[in-house]
Amino acid sequence: MSGSLAVELLAVLMPVLYAVLVLLYGLAFFGTYPAVERVKARVLFAVIVAHLAYLALRTAVFDHPPITSLFEIMSVLAVSIAIGYAYIEVRTRTGTTGFFILLLALAFQTASSLFVKDSPQIPAYLHSYVLGFHVSAALLGYTAISLSAVYGLLYLLLYREMKSTRFGVIYARLPNLEMLETMSDNAVVFGFIALTVAIVIGILWLPRVFQEYSYWDPKLIGTIVIWLLYAAGLAAKKILGWQGRKTMIIALVAFGFVFLSMTVINLYLSSFHRFH
Repeated sequence: MSGSLAVELLAVLMPVLYAVLVLLYGLAFFGTYPAVERVKARVLFAVIVAHLAYLALRTAVFDHPPITSLFEIMSVLAVSIAIGYAYIEVRTRTGTTGFFILLLALAFQTASSLFVKDSPQIPAYLHSYVLGFHVSAALLGYTAISLSAVYGLLYLLLYREMKSTRFGVIYARLPNLEMLETMSDNAVVFGFIALTVAIVIGILWLPRVFQEYSYWDPKLIGTIVIWLLYAAGLAAKKILGWQGRKTMIIALVAFGFVFLSMTVINLYLSSFHRFH
């Protein structure tokens, strides 16, 4: 089997694996299945290993890291979400939120597998380790935003259910409000640090590579807006003592900007940030 054919087969397989993973975590959340509880974490790590192998093979076959198009980046984002969630599950020993988090990974990987294509010719700068570090830092930041937004949404859903005194499956299965807020806060801090690194590299290094570089590029402005939302949220929490619903809403607003940056801005407005 040729390498390119293996890459294509794995691209088809990855959404299927994530769908199975989401199904297992959904069964664990909405039902009581001891056998599912025992195997779902093992399946999670198996899917992560398979996804990393897919990205490694894609890199080897096409001779460039998977950052040359939006849909390659979506695949990296999907596995980043899975890895981030796996870390949280191991750290907190709480696997009840996996269904909601891994739905995001499934969505990103499905879009990637449907539309990803390899460009036969790419610029030499795409082989740069500095650019790879810049993109990786940005993706880690976006991943953290995604995770904090999901935990923020779950927080608001649980808060609403408690206020209405209708204690259904969400109340029974989700961690308490304090744990959800802690999960979201950890993701916010991680995302803020990662985006800071990405922005610094972008400002200092990218002008040396791209002749058409502009500090008014919509993608750069969008990333800075996201960073400012993080900074405002962290400052409000530290100085003003904000907590609970206010910080969860900020996390959701920041994710809205991430979605805008990854789709509309990247596809139609940005110039040098489109690597194809």
